[in-house]
Amino acid sequence: MQKNKPDAPLTPAVLHILLALSTQERHGYGIMKQVESDSQGKVKMGPGTLYGSIGRMIDAGLIRESDKRIDPEMDDERRIYYEITGIGREALAAELERYRELVAVAKRKQLAANSSAYGV
Repeated sequence: MQKNKPDAPLTPAVLHILLALSTQERHGYGIMKQVESDSQGKVKMGPGTLYGSIGRMIDAGLIRESDKRIDPEMDDERRIYYEITGIGREALAAELERYRELVAVAKRKQLAANSSAYGV
């Protein structure tokens, strides 16, 4: 991940974190829970992966720390919230477009495979 390169491919962890932050600011635990929810339980991000990725994402300008505040649903502990930046939104959009293109190719190949199976 290079700073100011929103068109560079993203790792799966970074993609999931950006998706989790695309709708609202979240603290680390909130990001982990949102990733798990978004993936319907298929992706469980541990603290090492999460905070390692967050550090690199901040360095790359994809996200930034927001204000520290109390999360009434958790406890009285002050938590650091993270928010997606403009560069992060551009990177997310570019990655989602790459996925759309990949799915389109896969669909064409599947159609081609089905066509040849029927002698068309």
